[in-house]
Amino acid sequence: MVRLLLAFAVLVWGGASAAADEPIAPKEVTTLFNGKDLSGFTTWLKESQRADPKKVFRVTDGQIHITGDGFGYLATEKAYKDYRALIEYRWGKKTDGGKYVRNSGLLVHATGPDGGANGTWMSCVECQLAQGCCGDLIVIRGQDEKGGTIPVSITSDVVLGSDKRPRWKEGGEKTVFTNRQLWWNKHEAGFKELLDTYGKDDVESKLGEWTKVECVCDGNRLTVFVNGVKVNHAYDVTPAAGKILLQTEGFELFVRKFELHPLKK
Repeated sequence: MVRLLLAFAVLVWGGASAAADEPIAPKEVTTLFNGKDLSGFTTWLKESQRADPKKVFRVTDGQIHITGDGFGYLATEKAYKDYRALIEYRWGKKTDGGKYVRNSGLLVHATGPDGGANGTWMSCVECQLAQGCCGDLIVIRGQDEKGGTIPVSITSDVVLGSDKRPRWKEGGEKTVFTNRQLWWNKHEAGFKELLDTYGKDDVESKLGEWTKVECVCDGNRLTVFVNGVKVNHAYDVTPAAGKILLQTEGFELFVRKFELHPLKK
């Protein structure tokens, strides 16, 4: 009888744990950042792992303040699926000291262990926030806890520009990406990725202004909007759920809004 009760308890608690780990599909607007602290998030830095001794991730004046020191991310504690992720961000003054564009990213469908990809990222699909490249999609594959590769891939319809880079275009050639970058549809060919430069068709906001990026994750489809303009689209996205991350990649970033919206029925 005792054994039966123990087995039942294990089954119940095990089932509850498994259910708790299931990706959440938001039923209402979910505010990931409460404007006060970083509750609901964890941190990872390549240099110090789960510790953040330099407070790279902090709250300043009611905004998420990413100082840009080191490489890593702020991650949601929970995994999500079927949502519209909305972020409003602007660049700070700090750079990595180089001549190239300010760089960061919103990473979706993040799975596997922290630092599973080169000790820095999780396996995921990155929506670029970098200047001139805002809305690009990048496949990041890492390893699971046993050292095996986590399969991450996206498919899109693309055309090649004069620079041979694949850009999303409706009616283009079906292409599978397992480790490459899918450029947003009007990325300027020959664009020089220098600090605070902009392409002629860029829709992101100017330095010092707020840019709104939305990633619509609908099943295995991923669509990106920048300031309300559709700039990229992928389908057959694997995985189609996971945690959501904000990068630190050498550049200061402020985020005033970070929330999830349910998909329209």
